[in-house]
Amino acid sequence: MIKLSVVIPCYNEAKNIPLILEQFKAVITRNDIEVVLVDNGSRDQTPQLLAKILPHYPFAKTVTVDVNQGYGFGILTGLRAAQGTYLGWTHADMQTDPADVIKALNIIEKAGNPANIYVKGNRKLRRLFDQFFTTGMSFFETIYFKKVLWDVNGQPNIFHRSFYEQWQNPPHDFALDLYALYLAKKRNFHVLRFSVFFAQRAHGTSSWNTGFAAKWKLIKRTMSFSKQLKHQLDV
Repeated sequence: MIKLSVVIPCYNEAKNIPLILEQFKAVITRNDIEVVLVDNGSRDQTPQLLAKILPHYPFAKTVTVDVNQGYGFGILTGLRAAQGTYLGWTHADMQTDPADVIKALNIIEKAGNPANIYVKGNRKLRRLFDQFFTTGMSFFETIYFKKVLWDVNGQPNIFHRSFYEQWQNPPHDFALDLYALYLAKKRNFHVLRFSVFFAQRAHGTSSWNTGFAAKWKLIKRTMSFSKQLKHQLDV
C-alpha cells in the first residue's frame, strides 16, 4: 500500500530531474512513498531522460501530458495516476527540498484527524522582490476571501486523498494552489504550515517568472480566477 504520492510537474526540467531523483533517494527511507514525475508537455530531452534513468529509482514513475496545458493541469494529471492515501505536489526546479515532503508526511501522520489536515510549506529567505509580490497577493486574497491565505504558492502541499476526491472543476494553471488552500480553509481543515528554505533554481529558467510583466499578468489572471472561485464555492 502506498501511503504518500507526491506529484512533480516537469516542464523542460531535464537538467533538474536527475538531481530531484537523487535527493528523493537520499531522504526516502520507507517503501510506501511514490514520486510521480509528470512530463508536462516538455520540449527538451525530458521524455528520453525519464525513459533512461527511471528504472534506477523504484519509488518513481512517470505520466505524460502530450501538449502543455498549464502547471495545474500537469499536477491534476499526476494526481489521477497517484495511488497514495495522502497526495500532494511540489516543484521540479530544486527550489524546494525533497526532504520537506518527508517532513510534511510526518506532520500529517502525527495529526489527530489526518482526513481534515492540510500541510503546506511557508517559504523563507526569498528574494525581496518575490517576497514583496507574495505579500501583496496574500493581503489581497486574505481580504477578498475573508480567510487567512498566506504564501499561497508555498510548497509542498500534502493532504488526504478524500479531500482531492471532493474537488470540482479545479483550475489548470497556477491558481490550483489557491483553489486547494481556499477549499481547505472553507471546509474548516486544520492548515498546518511549516518553514521551508526556498533556494535558487539549480538549472534552467522559470517558464513563467520572467520579470514584472509576467507577474502583472499573473496578478490579473489570479484576480479573475478569484472572482470565479468565490462565486463557485460560496453560492
